[in-house]
Amino acid sequence: MDLEHARLVLRGEHGLAVDRGRIVREAVAVVLADLESRGDASILVRRLRGR
Repeated sequence: MDLEHARLVLRGEHGLAVDRGRIVREAVAVVLADLESRGDASILVRRLRGR
């Protein structure tokens, strides 16, 4: 899903009118929290390793 499509889905299906910058900031925060809590099992580590 590209960023603009995500923005439109958030607005249309969830009633959230947010800009692309906010989506990116929130997505980064979620990924970093996952890394902190799950470490080696985090989605970021798995994706960077190609799994």
